[in-house]
Amino acid sequence: MPPPPAPAPPAPIRIGWKEYLDLPDLGLWRLKGKIDTGARTSTLHVQDLVYLESPESPAGGGRAAELTLVPDRRDATRLITATVRVLRHVRVTDSGGHPELRPLIETELVLGPVRKRIYLTLTDRSGMLFRMILGRKAVEGDFWVDPAAKYLLRAWHRRRVELNRERR
Repeated sequence: MPPPPAPAPPAPIRIGWKEYLDLPDLGLWRLKGKIDTGARTSTLHVQDLVYLESPESPAGGGRAAELTLVPDRRDATRLITATVRVLRHVRVTDSGGHPELRPLIETELVLGPVRKRIYLTLTDRSGMLFRMILGRKAVEGDFWVDPAAKYLLRAWHRRRVELNRERR
């Protein structure tokens, strides 16, 4: 008797052109992110990046660094620091056509019910409306983008915030 067929992969989730997302490894919750399928890589605004001195290569490779993040462009006093492992530096061309060498990290993304590891470049986005750009490599396979919609996963996110309050 032949083995049963493999289950079909889950259908991609519909998301809007901007969504709330979490980056738990960095301590960022309910961050507004712009979904940009024209951008290959995802990018996060970093106010400051300081490489930490270490006499030997850290476990997992890469170099340890401390980031200073400002998740809300309207509240520059709210700072978050996180320690990350910079895997390498990659050349990225920004929307204005300017090449830039950016640090690359790997972190966990939570978008609606999906949790996945993504690569993220770090740069100064202080002049931009969105602190986070979610590129096509981060959304491929799990999501499809509806450019006419926004915050489609907001209800899911609100439920999660309420659950976290109840746990306290």
